Amino acid sequence: MQNLFSLLYSKLTSVLSFSKKDYKPQKFNYSVGACTTFDAQRLGRIDNALQKLVDEKTIPHAVTFVAHHGKVVHHKAYGWRDVENKIPCQKEDIFRIVSQTKAVTAVAVLTLFEEGKILLDEPIKKYISEFQDPQVLVSFNQKDSTYKTRPANKDITIRHLLTHTSGISYGSEEGSPFKKIFIEKGIPPFNSLENKTLAEVVRILGTCPLEHDPGEKFTYSMSLDVLGYLIEVVSGKQIDQYLKERIFEPLGMKDSFFYVPKEKQNRVVALYQEDANSTFVKHPSELYQTYPYTGAQTLFSTGAGLSGSIEDYAKFCQMIQNGGEFNGKRILGRKTIEFMRRNQVNDLRGEIGFGLAFDDFRTEYIHQSIASEGTLRWGGMFGTDYVIDPKEDLILLFYINLEPNINGKNFQFIFHNLVYQALK
Repeated sequence: MQNLFSLLYSKLTSVLSFSKKDYKPQKFNYSVGACTTFDAQRLGRIDNALQKLVDEKTIPHAVTFVAHHGKVVHHKAYGWRDVENKIPCQKEDIFRIVSQTKAVTAVAVLTLFEEGKILLDEPIKKYISEFQDPQVLVSFNQKDSTYKTRPANKDITIRHLLTHTSGISYGSEEGSPFKKIFIEKGIPPFNSLENKTLAEVVRILGTCPLEHDPGEKFTYSMSLDVLGYLIEVVSGKQIDQYLKERIFEPLGMKDSFFYVPKEKQNRVVALYQEDANSTFVKHPSELYQTYPYTGAQTLFSTGAGLSGSIEDYAKFCQMIQNGGEFNGKRILGRKTIEFMRRNQVNDLRGEIGFGLAFDDFRTEYIHQSIASEGTLRWGGMFGTDYVIDPKEDLILLFYINLEPNINGKNFQFIFHNLVYQALK
């Protein structure tokens, strides 16, 4: 009898262990009750720390989202959507997520890969003729902006574009020859209020010189904008519609847009910066401040154009965590997600790795982070940030719109530490 009991107990625990391991939540669980996986007292440190940052006027606002095994253990808002008018920040507010757009675009590219319509090591010139003859910048004359080039030693591939090893630039650094070249050719920095289209911008970009030969360096760039146009070429659909049909609607992402509709514009947080008196003022750049809701609204920047709520992007992160599915909808296959997570750039970024959309916390880097090995992470230039930790079955997102951050504190890393220290 004792042996039979032991056998049954062993089988039961095996089944329960298997169920927990393979459980893929299709909805977020908001049920009220004690959280068994986090220390409640330690979890409260998040509130104390972030509220203090607001009270001390170190940050204007913040929204958090933490889900463990699909159960939401922290989702709160702090500070002000509009500091001047004392309008409180809400959990549902819409933020400029800028470069968090890139992972969405990468997933869209991989839907074409899964359908057999593209291969990652195909040259991009096969689909966009302007990349037919890539040239590498050799010299640049600052006085008249003339420059000399040489032929690149290989073609740019789709994989190069996904991993920011194409040699394409962002043209954003002051004094950079690429900034002058981009301005003279009419390439916008990451978005535009003017009547430009993604196709027009990418075709011009294809005529610009590269910083280096493809595959030789990691250079953060407009590569994902090129891939957005690739999706349009291959699918025959405008990119905003493609993302809506293939990603946003299936996942239930109802608040993610290139351009926020009028009825939701009151939920867009103001973008802030600190003035000389350490007072928060609305960012003076009309482009940065207003691109989500004004201008021609014709450029769908697949590298930096999206805005959305934190819960919307959490659904996207949970889809990655789940191996490609959420909300009962499969976006990518499990093996594609595994492939996407692998370091694709060897040591080109030093200790940290990079997959097909985000940082890969590989063995060489993990001593620098409280997160687990294999964690994925990226963010946006205005302060939004996300972490996907497959080992802990944990996602954590921190949203703020502040640029530049001159305080010296890395608010994102503070948040990471506050979340992980509360895990039981």
